Amino acid sequence: MTEVRTPPASRVHEVDVVRGFALAGILVANIGYFADPGYAQSGDMPIPDGPVALAITAFVLTKFYIVFSFLFGYSFTLQMRSAERAGASVTARTLRRCLGLFVIGVLHGILLWIGDILTLYAVLGLVLLGLRNLRPKTAVVIGSAIVGVLTLLWAALAWLSSLDPSAGQATPVDDGARALALATGGPLDFLTLQLETYPSIVAMVWLFQGPMALAMFLFGLAAGRSRLLEEPERWSRLLPRVQWIGFGLGLPGGILMAWTAGAGGTGELVGMAVNNLTSVLLAAAYVATLLRAIRRFPAVGQALAPAGRVAASNYVGQSVLACLVFTGYGLALAGQLPPIAVMGVALVIYTVLLWASARWLRTHRHGPVEYVLRRLTNWA
Repeated sequence: MTEVRTPPASRVHEVDVVRGFALAGILVANIGYFADPGYAQSGDMPIPDGPVALAITAFVLTKFYIVFSFLFGYSFTLQMRSAERAGASVTARTLRRCLGLFVIGVLHGILLWIGDILTLYAVLGLVLLGLRNLRPKTAVVIGSAIVGVLTLLWAALAWLSSLDPSAGQATPVDDGARALALATGGPLDFLTLQLETYPSIVAMVWLFQGPMALAMFLFGLAAGRSRLLEEPERWSRLLPRVQWIGFGLGLPGGILMAWTAGAGGTGELVGMAVNNLTSVLLAAAYVATLLRAIRRFPAVGQALAPAGRVAASNYVGQSVLACLVFTGYGLALAGQLPPIAVMGVALVIYTVLLWASARWLRTHRHGPVEYVLRRLTNWA
């Protein structure tokens, strides 16, 4: 007889649903680098030309890691409550969890996906630990200040670039032929590419995503301490307003970034400055739309929640499946599929993982990666 596992009482259904939804955006944003690893070496946007690229850049890139970072901050408050209920040390548990995240992130980054974000989350988790006693209002103010300063920095760079139009212009880069050959040549060739590229990509992830991720951690901390997602009656009436503002400002900002991406110079920097602010609004609109949808169509939430419950396993699983399709670990199809076909692969991977997550949780309480993290966190 199959034992049916139910979610622990401490889980928040809305958090799991939104996290499961965010996994789709993370996959779409990342898979272009698997499909053509030359972009990772040059630092360009994946699939930089054509309608598929414009859509991904405008509506996906920089939006979904914002959602994921917010949820990390929110989940941190749930983990604090769990430690307090168990009479355990919040500090000790968090230190062990961050250590586990860091080790998993390094292995993930070297073996599978050089753009791994788990190491960044591990380090910022320690910062969040130090700030855990902030009042919600103070956390929101600090997070908003970080977003504002980053936006002003991009705007300042755009202004400086306008003083010298030749500065910051795109320059020809290697066509990525060597990267493509290594990625598709065999497992050892792919590992060689990973080891060569990983350090510089890690630096870029920490530099360009780190400050915004910290701001979202703080927003999530404030929301979690206020139990925002656990009390739907407090926010349900605000969702239409969030959608109007988020889509009204976020969509034009995303389209501007897509239109100017890759152009170099002042225009691209202006697009980045605008998107730095509007991406937060667009991400909020996505979440508001999803929350309204699952209240009207509960089956949507039921389909997404299992993946959200085992999000770390899904995150690593996406990389495993993408590597099996595009690299020398498997079919080695990198550089051979048109952009629309790459998106088709992403859809298949996401669907398979949704199905696998639901099947796994019928007989297990935690995903494989979550199990390791939980054992290390609880030291039991």
